[in-house]
Amino acid sequence: MNLSSNSVSNHTKSMFNKGKALIFVHMGGRKLYWSAQLIGWTSYAALVFLAAYAEDPDKLDLPFFIKIGSLILMGVLTTHAMRTFYLKVRWLELKLFPLIPRVFLSSLICSAIISLTTQAISFYVNHSGKHLNWLDTLINVFALLILILFWNSVYFTFHFFQKSRQQELNNISLEASRNEIELKNLLSQLNPHFLFNSLNSIRALIDIEPAKAKDAVTTLSALLRKSLALGKEELVPLSAELEMIDHYLELEKVRFEERLSVSWDTDDTINDLLIPPFSLQTLVENAIKHGISHLVNGGSIRIRTSNEATSIFLEVQNTGSIVQSAEPGIGLSNTRRRLDLQFKGQAFLDLFEEDGNVIAKLTILKNNK
Repeated sequence: MNLSSNSVSNHTKSMFNKGKALIFVHMGGRKLYWSAQLIGWTSYAALVFLAAYAEDPDKLDLPFFIKIGSLILMGVLTTHAMRTFYLKVRWLELKLFPLIPRVFLSSLICSAIISLTTQAISFYVNHSGKHLNWLDTLINVFALLILILFWNSVYFTFHFFQKSRQQELNNISLEASRNEIELKNLLSQLNPHFLFNSLNSIRALIDIEPAKAKDAVTTLSALLRKSLALGKEELVPLSAELEMIDHYLELEKVRFEERLSVSWDTDDTINDLLIPPFSLQTLVENAIKHGISHLVNGGSIRIRTSNEATSIFLEVQNTGSIVQSAEPGIGLSNTRRRLDLQFKGQAFLDLFEEDGNVIAKLTILKNNK
């Protein structure tokens, strides 16, 4: 697989930007987590404060505020310890049904720890010799259980959302890498195909006109040098593709002589259009191999490019018929696949017969971006 320096540089920059994005997402997630912890438990403590104030404002003494503070502190510490336990035992990877009883049990334990700890602190601060009221304790544990179950539902929902989003990003990255590899593999199949067709053209000249064969080898050498340069790119300007086709047809005209007629009808306004390399070249090769070469009297090839309102059309027209043409092999199928990968379904290659000619028509929609 050959990668140009530009593509390697762009790939490196892309991976660096993805890495920075993941770091920022991780840092943002930690900040959001601790903000939610403090806001959530402070809000719950505020509700307890309002309920106590509505019942008896005289209860709002120093021991009460110490109890409220201990509630916030124990709530944050206990739920954070519970989250750490989840990560350590990998409960976040469990499916829903085996996860529910585990989360319920851990929530019950946490609510009991918070309730007993805050009550112990309250007794110590008040210097109270009263015995523990188990009914009040159970009610408090139940209330905290509901709160912690809600905490877990929010935490797991957020986690599953993040996991789904990360998986989606991974799938996109994997698909992009797979498409890049496939594009390079398809391109590597086209280069030998082009080379063998060109050598066959020269081979036919060796016995007939050695001097022309020598000139053709020189032309082929220059042509291959250019094709190797274009082959390292994912996209090339249409003008470069047309220039390579012109050299290729010059070689073919040496072989076919008067049996091959070539005409051009191109729109210079789209010369900067970027297309996959060898996409139009392949159509010309097929026109020669499966069209002109099967006709005793030869025929004509017409290359046409046009810029319409909604689409750009690239056409290769040759004398012959589809019925006479043999199976085109990997050329057209690979071209279709490369266009689909590069333009995401916004480029089409059609092959049809019209008035004694075979037309290969490549359509690129202008909204492909």
